[in-house]
Amino acid sequence: MKIAKTVVAYDADAQAGLTAVNAHPACNGRLGTFGVCLGGHLAYRAALDPRVSAAACFYPTDIHSGTLGEGRSDDSLERMADLQAETLFVWGRQDPHVPYTGRAVIRARLEEVGASYEWHEMNAQHAYLRDEGPRYDPALFLQSMALTFDFYRRTLG
Repeated sequence: MKIAKTVVAYDADAQAGLTAVNAHPACNGRLGTFGVCLGGHLAYRAALDPRVSAAACFYPTDIHSGTLGEGRSDDSLERMADLQAETLFVWGRQDPHVPYTGRAVIRARLEEVGASYEWHEMNAQHAYLRDEGPRYDPALFLQSMALTFDFYRRTLG
């Protein structure tokens, strides 16, 4: 689905999800997003919605290359100026999907638009949070979740 679905459809799904959560009686109106890999990119795109206060994006693929969605052509990097949510970016330094040069492009754009963000790079591979396979790192998983919970307490609490 990563390249079969349109970016417009991804965005519509995010809008619908945010609207549903915001309408829930337990919601205090402070919305946050979370995603890993492709989901990290989608959490970032969902955070372009001004209703979102915080986004946690773990090794989000394709932001630097603009290759999300049908036609492998998205505007995520260009739209970074629309980002009002504070954003947590966490990366694996040995991630071949978002190499150093790609991370540098993203960080430079964040600085260019004056975004409010946290940036962490772990000595890890892509998918180090996934609890299967050789890339899984349980210690970094726990550290990363602590970063995430602290981030949400500060931004959404």
